[in-house]
Amino acid sequence: MKAEEKKLLAFFRKLDESQRRSLQDFAEFLAQRTPKPAEPLPEPVLLPAAEDESVVAAIKRLAASYPMLDRGKMLNETSVLMTQHVVQGRDRKEVIEELELVFQRHYQDLKAREDGAT
Repeated sequence: MKAEEKKLLAFFRKLDESQRRSLQDFAEFLAQRTPKPAEPLPEPVLLPAAEDESVVAAIKRLAASYPMLDRGKMLNETSVLMTQHVVQGRDRKEVIEELELVFQRHYQDLKAREDGAT
């Protein structure tokens, strides 16, 4: 036991029952106010692509691989790529490769923000 803990215990033992409860309540209050350390950002678990994966299936796979990302923040980019494939006929494999880069970039940005916040 550290010296400061021994000192606190000595003070605690000198108190009557009511004062002990007050000290315990205050200690609990202080412990609850202490910010909890942030959970480290999990690494993505990259799921394998199916042989003839569609663009929609790729988006679902990538969203499952990167559950820590806010898909709403990527909606514009993913929608543009999906539209390029469906409306403009852009190659499926090319679009999927770019989607993978979008998810990777958003993860790296999130990781950089998390690292900068600590």
